[in-house]
Amino acid sequence: MTDTTALIRTEALGLIARKRLIAFGLPALILAYLAYVFVAFDLPGLAERARLDNARALVADSYSYKTHVTRDNRSGAVSIAIEGERKGTYPPDRPPAWVTRDGDRTTIDLGRGHVVQFTPDGLRYDVPGFGPIIATPSTARGVITNLGDDLPDWINRSKNRLAISTPAGRVSVTRNRTEVFRYFKGWELFFFTLDSPYHGHSLRQVAFGPRIDPARPNLVGAWADFWGNAMWHHADVAWAIFETILMAFLGTMGAALVALPLGFVAARNFTPVAGIRFGIRRVFDFLRGVDALIWTIVLARAFGPGPLTGALAILITDTGTFGKMFSEALENVDARQIEGVQSTGAPLVSRYRFGVIPQITPVLLSQTLYYLESNTRSATIIGAITGGGIGLLLTQAMITQKDWEEVSYYIILIIAMVMLMDWLSGLLRRRLITGAAR
Repeated sequence: MTDTTALIRTEALGLIARKRLIAFGLPALILAYLAYVFVAFDLPGLAERARLDNARALVADSYSYKTHVTRDNRSGAVSIAIEGERKGTYPPDRPPAWVTRDGDRTTIDLGRGHVVQFTPDGLRYDVPGFGPIIATPSTARGVITNLGDDLPDWINRSKNRLAISTPAGRVSVTRNRTEVFRYFKGWELFFFTLDSPYHGHSLRQVAFGPRIDPARPNLVGAWADFWGNAMWHHADVAWAIFETILMAFLGTMGAALVALPLGFVAARNFTPVAGIRFGIRRVFDFLRGVDALIWTIVLARAFGPGPLTGALAILITDTGTFGKMFSEALENVDARQIEGVQSTGAPLVSRYRFGVIPQITPVLLSQTLYYLESNTRSATIIGAITGGGIGLLLTQAMITQKDWEEVSYYIILIIAMVMLMDWLSGLLRRRLITGAAR
């Protein structure tokens, strides 16, 4: 008994020691890893390099727009355009209410007491609490100002450029050009551009008011101008969404059709030759082992850019994934159901059709529809590489860094597209697998 008790006591002490080691060692290991990450990724340097003012400007650009008031310092010509777009340029005789033109003087009321004037010689900006800022562009001497050397952080001055950023707007003066930017909340010209007769009219006026354009009924003309909006390109965006969904659909369904017969070849209970099964399974490993983005780059070099290239990349990757899943499902089918169909004298194809397919249909449909939903998200990134779909428009908008409200518009559409595919995929799974509508 003494030896047994000692042995139990030793084992208990060993178990307590191991648990104590885990209780203290695991947190210590996590802390050591976090310390390594802190040093390896240079988090202090990252915090120093962070520009929160740029981040705030980026976020503001996603839900607001700016109107440019620009003067060519060489000719004196003044233009007013929303987001600097030609398609959003105000007619010279109809400037916005906050811009007043009087001969060679232009007064820009930025609100909050901020007033900018384009004078014959240059620019005057009256900033409340600071005083007037006067800038005179000169071909020989750059930009001459009345500012001293001690400048606040919202004024950036060099020999050839003056930049002022205040809560009311921004001002930029160079030798050749003077620009004033005023920000407004919203997505201006989202429905109609300035050249549309329906711009500035409410939905009630368009739907129920008198005819605005004598040549067209209101609803017909308004839809045509909205769909063909030259700044937001709604028709092109809708086609890009369709291309993205089409890429995901063709790739996913094509992979399922290719993987199903190959799954029979890779299944142990349908292909007795081990060498053939081994070869097919290694093909599956190769196809799914290379990410769809890698296949996209390879296929783009082979076939050129386009939505079909993205669909082929999804098809190749998912063929490997589906082949593995389908072969495992086939290996778990009930042989008695196959024997029952065989006892009726049915040929081989009928045995598979009525004895095997009904058993794996839930797995086949569930996985295929799930990957269709997932590939809708992946097709956004793939489209950015292959040159098709909403991903391409999103990438172009981000690269230009001009209109971040377009970026937020595309992101909202992508989220809505994924939510729609998620809902549709779940609905189809319930209807096809369980027969339930909800």
